[in-house]
Amino acid sequence: MIGRPGRPAGRSVRRVAAAGVAVIGRAFDRYRLEFTTITARAPDRFARREWREVHEDATLRLDLYRRSIDRLEEEIADELGARVRDRAVWVEMKRLYSAGSTERADRELAETFFNSITRRLFSTVGVDSQCEFVARQVEPQEPSGGARDAAGFDGDLHRVVGRVLDTGLGVVWEDRERDVGLVVDRVRPLLEGDREIRVEMSPHPFYRGAGAYLVGRVESRSRPGFPLVLAVRNGSAGAWVDAVLLEERDVSILFSYTRSYFHVVVERPDRLVAFLKQIIPRKRTAELYIAIGFDKHGKTELYRDLIDHLASTDDVFEPTPGTPGMVMASFGLPSQDLVLKVIRDRFPPPKQTTRRVVMERYRLVSRHDRAGRLIDAWEFEHLVFDRSRFSAAVLDDLSRTAARTVDIGADTVVVHHAYVERGVTPLNVFVRTQPFEEGALALLDMGSAVKDLALSGIFPGDMLLKNFGVTRSGRVVFYDYDELALLSSINFRWLPVPIHPEDELSSDPWWGVGDGDVFPEELPAFLGVPPRLREHFMATHADLYDPGTWRSIQNRLAAGEIIEIPPYAPERRLRRCRPPFDVESRDVRDLESDIESPMSGIGDGNENLRPDT
Repeated sequence: MIGRPGRPAGRSVRRVAAAGVAVIGRAFDRYRLEFTTITARAPDRFARREWREVHEDATLRLDLYRRSIDRLEEEIADELGARVRDRAVWVEMKRLYSAGSTERADRELAETFFNSITRRLFSTVGVDSQCEFVARQVEPQEPSGGARDAAGFDGDLHRVVGRVLDTGLGVVWEDRERDVGLVVDRVRPLLEGDREIRVEMSPHPFYRGAGAYLVGRVESRSRPGFPLVLAVRNGSAGAWVDAVLLEERDVSILFSYTRSYFHVVVERPDRLVAFLKQIIPRKRTAELYIAIGFDKHGKTELYRDLIDHLASTDDVFEPTPGTPGMVMASFGLPSQDLVLKVIRDRFPPPKQTTRRVVMERYRLVSRHDRAGRLIDAWEFEHLVFDRSRFSAAVLDDLSRTAARTVDIGADTVVVHHAYVERGVTPLNVFVRTQPFEEGALALLDMGSAVKDLALSGIFPGDMLLKNFGVTRSGRVVFYDYDELALLSSINFRWLPVPIHPEDELSSDPWWGVGDGDVFPEELPAFLGVPPRLREHFMATHADLYDPGTWRSIQNRLAAGEIIEIPPYAPERRLRRCRPPFDVESRDVRDLESDIESPMSGIGDGNENLRPDT
C-alpha cells in the first residue's frame, strides 16, 4: 500500500529526500545489473546456437523495466512513509539525484528511471519540471567514443576485414578465409582504387534472433565514409558471413522500428548512439536508443523531439491520410513522420472487440518478433498539448469518439492514453496515387509481408489494404492490430462445396463458421485493387489462398522450429539461400508482360475448391 507509515514523520525534507534518493539509486543499479546480465548472455547463446533461449532472454529483458519500477514503488513507499507524495521532498530528491548522477556513464538512463517512478506515484499530467527531468541534461558525445579502429590508413583490405571478423564473436568459423575474400570483393569496388582506408567498428557485436552483426564504417581519402555491417550466422559446421550491408538504407532497415531490439553490451549508450548516428544519420536518436534495448529512454527522447518540434513550428495535428479507423482515431503533424493513435470509446459493427483486447494486441506486438513487418508502438499517458495545435477535424473526431480518453479544454487537450508510431503511407493510398509499377511492387511486397508474419507466428486478421502501409524505405508493413492473432489460434479451412443450387444464391454463408475459422480463398475479395494488379498479386502469391500452406507453417512452428526472417534483401547475401517461405520473387521488368497477357493457370479462384476433410 502506497504511503503506509514506516519512518518517523519528523525528519527534515533533506534527510527524507536523501534516503529516497538512495533507494532509487540502488533500484537503478539493480536494474542496470540485471539488464546487463541478460544482455551479456547473447554471445554464448549465439556461439552455442541456443535460439529458443535467445527468444526467452529477449522477453525477459522486455519485462525487466516494469518489474523494476513495480518493486521500486513498494520500496520507496516503505522508505518515505506518509511523505511519499510530498512534493517538497521530491523537488529536493530531484536536486540530490541530479548531483549524484553527474558522473554516471549512463546518466540519461538514470534520469529516465527517476522520471518513471515520479510519474507512477503522481500520475503526472503533462510534465512537472520541478519533480522530473524534462530537458536533456547530457551533452551529445563524440562519435569516436563508441567505436574502435579495426585498422588505420593502409592498403591491406584483406587484413582489415580479417581484424573485423575477429571482433569478439567467440565462434569457430566455417571458412574464415573464404568469407574474408567474399567481403573484400563486395567492399573493394566502393573504394574506387583508393588504397588508403580506415575502418571503425563498434567494439561489441550486436545480437538479435539467430544473427550477430559487426557494425562499423569505412573511410577513404577519396570518398565520404560508408557503412560496413557484416551479418553473421552460426550453424553446426561453424559460423559464416551471411550478408554485407554497405548502404545507409540497408543499415537503417536493420535498425528498423519494425524489428526486435538488439542485445549489445555497452557502458556508454550515448556514445554508441552517437557512433550509429554517423552511420545512419537520418535515424532518430530516440529510435537508436530503442533499437539497443533502452526503449524507456527512447520514449523520453521521442517525447522531447515532439515538444521541440512543436515549439519551433506552427504545425497543427491533422487526421492521418487514408481511411479512418473504426477502432483507433489517429492524427499527426504534416511535417513529422509520427502518428498518435487513440482508442475510440465505442466500435461500430462489424467490430466486436473491446478496449482491453486492443491493448492486449498492442502488448503482444511489443513482445513478439515483429519480423520487419509490424510497426513498434510506444505507449504514452497524460500528454498535454495546446488546443490551438489541433485542427477542427481532429478535435471534432476526438470529442465525438474518444471523450473517455481525451479531455478537450478551452486552452489545452489532454490525451490520457495514446500509442505513438512512425507514420507510413497507407497501402490503399499508395497504390492509388503512385505509378503503376511502384504500386505493383508494393502490392507484391504486401504478400511477402503476410508470409513473413505467418513465419513469425502472426496472422494479421483484417487484411484490407488500408491496414498496411509503405515505409520510407519502400517496405510494406502492417499496423492495424485489433484483429491480429497468433497463427496457432486460427483454423484454416477450404470453402465447402455447395450441396444445393440455392446455397450459392444465398447472401449469407450457408455453412457453419466457428471462432478462429479463416477461409484463405476469400483473400482476393479484400484486395480492393484494379483487376490488373489483383491478377498479378494472385499469380505471384497464389499459395496464400491454399489452407494447406498455412497449416504447413503452423505445423513447422508447433514442432518448435524458429524461422528467421533476414533483415536484409537477398542480393546482400554472399551466398544464395532458399527463402524461408520457399517463394521466389519476381522481377519488376516482368510486370507489364505478365499482366497484359492471359494468366495461365489462374482462373476465378474457384476451380480447385474442395470440402473440408
